[in-house]
Amino acid sequence: MHRNIRFILPALAMLWLAPPLFAQEAARPSLEQKVEELRRQMEDGRKAFEAQTKEMQQKLADLAKPSAPGTGETRPLPPQDVENFRRQMEERQKAFDAWMKEMQRKLDELSKSQTQEESPNDAAIRKAVERIMAEEERKKSSPQTEAQSGVTPEQMQELNEKVDRVAEAQKKTLLSEFNPSIGLVGETIFSYHRRRSDESGSDRPGGFDVFQRSVELNAAASVDPFAKAYVVANAQADPVTGESTLGIEEAALQTTSLPWNLELKAGRFFGEFGRLAYIHDHELPFVNRPLVLAQYIGGESRTDGLQVNWLLPTSHYISWTAGVGNNFGGDSPNPDNPGAYRGFTGLNFWSRLSTYFDLTPNWQLETGVSGLWNPTTEDRGGAIVQPNGVSTLTEKERRLVGADWKLSYVPLRDNQFNRITWGNEVLYGDNHYLSDPDGVPASGDEHTKSVGSTGLYSYLEWKWHRPWSSGFLFDFVENQYDKHDRTYQYSPYITWAISHWNQLRLQYTHTEHAGTSPFHADDAVMLQWAWIIGSHSHGWQQR
Repeated sequence: MHRNIRFILPALAMLWLAPPLFAQEAARPSLEQKVEELRRQMEDGRKAFEAQTKEMQQKLADLAKPSAPGTGETRPLPPQDVENFRRQMEERQKAFDAWMKEMQRKLDELSKSQTQEESPNDAAIRKAVERIMAEEERKKSSPQTEAQSGVTPEQMQELNEKVDRVAEAQKKTLLSEFNPSIGLVGETIFSYHRRRSDESGSDRPGGFDVFQRSVELNAAASVDPFAKAYVVANAQADPVTGESTLGIEEAALQTTSLPWNLELKAGRFFGEFGRLAYIHDHELPFVNRPLVLAQYIGGESRTDGLQVNWLLPTSHYISWTAGVGNNFGGDSPNPDNPGAYRGFTGLNFWSRLSTYFDLTPNWQLETGVSGLWNPTTEDRGGAIVQPNGVSTLTEKERRLVGADWKLSYVPLRDNQFNRITWGNEVLYGDNHYLSDPDGVPASGDEHTKSVGSTGLYSYLEWKWHRPWSSGFLFDFVENQYDKHDRTYQYSPYITWAISHWNQLRLQYTHTEHAGTSPFHADDAVMLQWAWIIGSHSHGWQQR
């Protein structure tokens, strides 16, 4: 995309600058008309290029973001191309600032003039367009070599820079550009569960249910040339009482111009672990969050901490992320309880290494490994009562590792209508607990206990038309407190993306329990209706 911009801008410049050249035989307009026409053209051009610039910035952020390489309709750029693209945008911004001052000065002179036939601005524009058209004509008539056409690379660079300045002069900074972008997301789930919740182990009641899972308000803006900030507030309904509570899901500051391909994030945010743990619920490719993420992570990977990402300076895409925070995970049994004093080992440490491969022009592979470690804690969610209703387990150390990969078929010429995605993630937890068989603290029967458990999910999704896609999700998890307690889920689903801001998804889920699980099999049908108004930075992307 960054290579095509030099062809797009001259073309747009000629579209609105060329008409005066073909009106030489017509009567010249009055001075007032010329001033108004120039202002109108500048305003129209500003709107068009403002929208294009925002789209470029968003696509650059998506392409450079190491946490989700190759998502959406584009593929991740090599790090050197990302850096070059960033540098070009900075240079264009500097040229734009200088040119706007000069353009305003010439416009003021034109407005004050009463007898001048042609303004200096008109002459400058006409000359620039004449040079563009002459150069294009020479290229068409004699394309053999630069020496034959008489055009050197330096001359072409100079011409491109002048065209850039003419095009950028149409942009005009408004006060509204300094306001944050604001968006609202709503998500409602209509469902029917065959069994009662105390029989199935579901966190929703059996029978018919309407669940307003979340209403999310988000705002984001640049703080200065060196950082941006964003806030996500979420009102979520309690699964039992239905009462809604408003909480801050994310509120973070993120750098944008650190050297050596570094990016720093601080505040409350979703830590980068695995494939889907740092993805909001409404962004998931299916209705429910995979069982292993709900149990081992605690839902979304929310944390209060600090995270650094490094895009390695190699020709092949490799991204490394490391973070530290007070806790890790959004739902019960979080957060960690450090007691009266938190030492360094009471913090949570996580890391992720990921890469991306173009297997063929149409086939892509993304893969990564992740790790999480909380060396010591008083407890995480208190003493957890076990299914027998008597004994308890209190977490003292948390250790989790995972591997993920996604294989995608994205045809270059038909990616809006045809795509196949196969996503997988496997997690292994090895936690240390204080076991209390009788549930009475300090009764003398307490002992330490380690539980190693495994969970995974795998989904295959096929997009056969722009708004339509369908898939199948398989879930398996061993209970993190008792690995002999196993749960399986099978979930076919179909998605209708009415538009980018309005989406319906129908899913059927069959749940089976095995081993020491006290619950019974269940069947559920869910209809998810999600919508977006305003700006939304992450949106619905191909996961």
